[in-house]
Amino acid sequence: MELKLPPALVFLFFGLGMYLVAKFLPVGFFDFFGRNLLFGVLVVLAVVLMIIALIQFYRARTTIDPSKPIKTAKLVTNGVYTFSRNPMYLAMLLLLLALGVALGNAFNTLIAAGFVAYMNHFQIVPEERFLLEKFGREYKEYCTLTRRWF
Repeated sequence: MELKLPPALVFLFFGLGMYLVAKFLPVGFFDFFGRNLLFGVLVVLAVVLMIIALIQFYRARTTIDPSKPIKTAKLVTNGVYTFSRNPMYLAMLLLLLALGVALGNAFNTLIAAGFVAYMNHFQIVPEERFLLEKFGREYKEYCTLTRRWF
């Protein structure tokens, strides 16, 4: 696989980038009524989504470690996986968006978009190739019914 960095480390790298942009870029600041509420909603949604996704993997007795796809024991397609093929990565994106809202710099949306592009290219596409090879038609049908992100 083309996986170079663990997704959690990629998430932290992009989060650090957002912080640095907000701290050192003198333009792009925004504020609006309800900003704190939006931040809270995004964080809660991300945490709930992540917990549910992890529980589903645990119940299916399959690995959450993307660096060892060979340990994948079962294709999880129910619950939150009915709405997104990658709810754990979606939760990371929601946390990055929450951070961007908290930092109040509009340029952070570009960094969040960069996270999506990076994850698609270096993480999700290689995972999808492996899952297609391992689960074949079942995975292909799942892909036609369920979006990659949301």
